[in-house]
Amino acid sequence: MRRPERWSGSRPEPAPESDPRPTPEPTSASAPRARPGVTSLLASRAARTHRKAWAAVFAALVLTSALLGTFALAVVSAALGHAPVERYAGADLVVAGDQNTRYTAKPWGSEPETATTGLTERVRVPEAALGVVRAVPGVEAAVADRVFPVGVKGASATGRPWDAARLAPFTLLEGRAPQRPGEVVVGAGRARTGERVALRVDGEDTAYRVVGVAEGPRAAVYFTARRARDLAGRAGTVDAIGVVAAPGVSADKLYGRVRDAVDEAKLRAAGNRAEGDSAGLRVLTGDGRATAEHLAAAPARATLLEALGAIAGTVAMIAVLVVSSTIVQALRQRGHELGLLRAVGATPRQLRGAVGREVGRVAVAASAVGAILAVPAYVGLRALLDARGALPDGLHLPLPPWLLAAPLVTAAVTVLVARLSALFAVGRAAKVRPAEALRESPPGTPRRVTGLVLLGVGVTAAGAAATQHGQAAAAAASGAAVSMVVACAVLGPWIATGAMRMLGSPLRRFGGPGGRLAAANCAASATRLGAAITPIVLVTAFSVVQLAAGATLTHEARAQAREAARADLVVRADGGLPSGALDRIRSVPGVAAATEVVPSTVVLARKEAGSPLLERLPVLGVTPERLTRALDPDVREGGIGGLRPGTVALSADRARALDAKPGSTVALRFGDGAAGRLRVVAVYERGLGTGDFLLSRDEVLRHTSGAGAARVLVATDGRAGTARAVGAAVPGARVEPGAGAVRAAARVEPQDQALGEVVGAAAVGAIGAFTVVAVLSTLTLISVGRRPELALLRRAGAARAQLRRMLHAEAAAIAFTGLVVGAAAALVPLLAFSLSFTGTLPHLPPVQAFLIVTVVAATALAGTVPPLWRVLRGRYPTG
Repeated sequence: MRRPERWSGSRPEPAPESDPRPTPEPTSASAPRARPGVTSLLASRAARTHRKAWAAVFAALVLTSALLGTFALAVVSAALGHAPVERYAGADLVVAGDQNTRYTAKPWGSEPETATTGLTERVRVPEAALGVVRAVPGVEAAVADRVFPVGVKGASATGRPWDAARLAPFTLLEGRAPQRPGEVVVGAGRARTGERVALRVDGEDTAYRVVGVAEGPRAAVYFTARRARDLAGRAGTVDAIGVVAAPGVSADKLYGRVRDAVDEAKLRAAGNRAEGDSAGLRVLTGDGRATAEHLAAAPARATLLEALGAIAGTVAMIAVLVVSSTIVQALRQRGHELGLLRAVGATPRQLRGAVGREVGRVAVAASAVGAILAVPAYVGLRALLDARGALPDGLHLPLPPWLLAAPLVTAAVTVLVARLSALFAVGRAAKVRPAEALRESPPGTPRRVTGLVLLGVGVTAAGAAATQHGQAAAAAASGAAVSMVVACAVLGPWIATGAMRMLGSPLRRFGGPGGRLAAANCAASATRLGAAITPIVLVTAFSVVQLAAGATLTHEARAQAREAARADLVVRADGGLPSGALDRIRSVPGVAAATEVVPSTVVLARKEAGSPLLERLPVLGVTPERLTRALDPDVREGGIGGLRPGTVALSADRARALDAKPGSTVALRFGDGAAGRLRVVAVYERGLGTGDFLLSRDEVLRHTSGAGAARVLVATDGRAGTARAVGAAVPGARVEPGAGAVRAAARVEPQDQALGEVVGAAAVGAIGAFTVVAVLSTLTLISVGRRPELALLRRAGAARAQLRRMLHAEAAAIAFTGLVVGAAAALVPLLAFSLSFTGTLPHLPPVQAFLIVTVVAATALAGTVPPLWRVLRGRYPTG
């Protein structure tokens, strides 16, 4: 007979019988180093023996690596994102206004900090800068560019001076350049040379002769420089200045000269900027030239980075929880095996080395597969963003070849997390004395205290969220949700014990023999049941919080928008509405009220915990006459009729946050960065439906890039033919009936919200996939570990039907407990969030709630019964 293999240096010498002291345990310093062959042998044999357990771990690691790699690609790509240079591709430099606004404040006990955010309206350049730049040595040409909206043939286009076409450069395909005020050059496909076209600029229709067709964008119309200056308005300013270097002068050398000339001339951007805010001109080179073309690109990029960073942090945290819990559960099923190895003399070093090798082999392969899958997953995320229109046209997210190494980095991190989780899981079994290695020990008091402390932290954070507003409330609610979920994970065994005490009686009374077996088994295995409940709590809580938070805001916003939108018609026109259109519409028989609305943005500078914060918010500029007949914000204090330039109306929530009331003064920054101190004339209730600020239309128009977005909301008395009469009163305008068109015209949701919704949906999908894999893996591992137990019940005479009913009852108890505890953990922060933001109870669409329950129930059943089919069929080996 072959002798068993000896453990080199692993068995301590027995103490003499006369010595009553216990045998000292070898320390890591004194123990001999384990031979590599021993740990390799243990790892290879364990990997073959526990293939099914490691299959669950493999699936969790693949998903972890894939999702982390996807978000790594998305974050780095967004960090590299920029707008493409199109109109200024032929210019060496571009002089433009600073499209950022800044706010500096001193946090508590720290140095001053500066917050920066992008502006969505054009910061204009004084026309005097043109002469300064032209006088710089090495400048061949300095061309003023002016951009304004034009309506042509029922579509929108962009008007520019023909001189600026050379900055692209866009050349003529046919014809000649415009030389007279009544001549234009159009983009290819818009019109033919010699054709006369009617163009609408600032609401006025004028006929022009097409004298040339240029390459470049189809929606471009070029005028003479003088005519473009008259049409663009904004006397004394230009949009940007394109600079072409003389032959032999490099762009780098010219940049310094132009920068010095602009600084020495002390030229400032047009507009009254906030105190301490930069109002200087910027000299742009390279990809930076595109920021003067695509104003929405930089703010959208910053918003995307912020959203992706927050979501990536949440996904990374959940990934660590899922991976560690799955590996811990896989090793927990082998607790007796590890204890037996410890009891027969295996050293702690040998156990840690064997488990580390075993987990490392699985983690490396799984992480490599996940890294490969991250690339198509990122492509799918980009396609979703593009399909929903969440990114502005001018934002390009590059994917250079070297960026494909990012998933490899996250794969390495995944392997590291897996090995650390394995070492942590095997740590206790490795350190225990051999004589105590086979002894079971229940969860200790420190774990219970930790769970209760985390539970208290979560409740406290939720209470803080209920008393805060805006980002502070959202951050506190998010922290409360995380604390509550982690607390439930730590308190899993005690939660399971309490749940079984309540569910045990119904199971015994109504479940028959299978129910009694399930109740007895669950009551005796609180730790195992707690491990099964934890991932269900995780998937339920995070899914409910993510889905219900957005649904609550959307539901209340839509309800307020329905109540606020009293109009029946929307009137708009490409190129702007003509002068006097509002008065003509109001004079039409059957029109009860009409108000013009102009969308824009403002920036609110404030402090949060002492730190500076800039919040960009959408606003509406309105005409106040009979406003509530067309758009009713539900005024509670003051009067909306007093809204004029220099005044503002606030929502009740924003008024509480700013401690403002009628007669107070609030400081805002308009969309172009200009500062304003506005007097509050009214406080209204429907802030989610109409926005936190209502401004005078004339005030907003002073700080917008053009009036082409203006539209008129019209309330009628129901008289037939009113829509046709309104259209006849404003020739060339489009009249859109219906409540949907009215709500869309009065909508104040920025593009940032669509971007946040897409990223949030991706986060819910990622978290759902994570936690479903965690639930399935954990339950599968538990079921695999129970095979000897069920085989013994089969040999003891238990029928297959009884065992199936027992398993179904256990799965139902696990799913029910996880759903209830997860919903309770989510309800506390959600209640605080909804009360703070909407003043209502949380809202979750029934379809989404049904989907969560269905997925959890199906996953619990799939993880409990299929792994034990072999036992139920009686083919489990009996020897």
